[in-house]
Amino acid sequence: MKIKTGKGTISLAVLLAIWSVSAIASLPGLAISPILGDLNRIFPKATDLEIQMLTSLPSLLIIPFVLLSGRLSVGRDKLRILTVGLAVFFLSGVACIFAKSMAWLIVISCILGIGAGMVIPLSTGLVVDYFTGDYRVRQLGYSSAINNLTLVLATVVTGYLADVNWHLPFLVYTLPGVSLALSFFLRRGRSTPEPEQIDRRKLVGLMLFYFFATYAVLVVTFYASFLVDDYKIDSSFSGVLISLFFLAIMVPGLFIDKIIRRLTRSVNLVSLALICAGLLCVGVFRDKTMLVVGVLCAGFGYGVIQPVIYDKAATIAPPRSATLALSFVMAMNYLAVMVCPFIVDLFRHLFGTHSDRFPFFFNAALVLALTLVTFRRRDDFILGLDESYYKN
Repeated sequence: MKIKTGKGTISLAVLLAIWSVSAIASLPGLAISPILGDLNRIFPKATDLEIQMLTSLPSLLIIPFVLLSGRLSVGRDKLRILTVGLAVFFLSGVACIFAKSMAWLIVISCILGIGAGMVIPLSTGLVVDYFTGDYRVRQLGYSSAINNLTLVLATVVTGYLADVNWHLPFLVYTLPGVSLALSFFLRRGRSTPEPEQIDRRKLVGLMLFYFFATYAVLVVTFYASFLVDDYKIDSSFSGVLISLFFLAIMVPGLFIDKIIRRLTRSVNLVSLALICAGLLCVGVFRDKTMLVVGVLCAGFGYGVIQPVIYDKAATIAPPRSATLALSFVMAMNYLAVMVCPFIVDLFRHLFGTHSDRFPFFFNAALVLALTLVTFRRRDDFILGLDESYYKN
């Protein structure tokens, strides 16, 4: 079976290899989530600082290695970088299963973050290497969908495994082994170097926009559980909301090319409006149905924005520098994850409130402001779609 790419065709095995890398890009930190509340029991001597290090240090290390991987990919064999990253990711994931102390778990998780950081920009960089035009847009949508579907499924699986034994959730970190095996179907070779001519102004704009959009919707994952508790709803419902949120992010990727053709220059305007409406729904209503509607709207809006930003990042750089441009953009995701709670807590303090609704109202107000700006700048490359969008 041959798959059309816009540059020719590839085999199904190559496509599966590319998709498998997309599937594992968001795994770091996932195995820790279901056992966070039990860490003090699992490791009675662990300090609060050690627990914070376990959750934050791997994400901190991902950012520089995402950028390093992107930089190394220019003029070098990307497949070698991918293989090394997958090997580090896989081996450290296996080691996590056998870790018996908090100190070793922190060290191994940091190494896992390094391996994941090397792989993450290539999860979209490979799509850009193999596909072009509408085929690339469609595949970037699929890549985003696969990434978020993996999050949904892995979240459910790790939660179940954590009830059996706290070591078992780390089994999800062995999935890079599948990608490592499939990577041997990818073409290997070294292209002749070409000058780096990334449009830096557009790159910075995309980075800021992606950071803002990611920060805005992250309140769902960070604060939904507190809100559900405040509303006196069964605590397990927060897990349902977060799973539905990631599922909603996944769905647009399956037909992103059709969404772009239908909305054209208003694609980001509509997406931001959905995010704003979704956050307001979650903050205003106490009804389960409206909470579900809220997270679905916010997730769907973000699910449209994400692959569009990735495709734009690929168009502002020469082919050999596309992965570097993508690495800068994708690093914003992990930066937003790190700073979101600090930004929200800062403004909570400034406004003198501890309300669990505040993060949703505050971010909805910020998104509304950007939505109004986007309405006036729908022809802009960053906030809308300009006429050069599909030029390669």
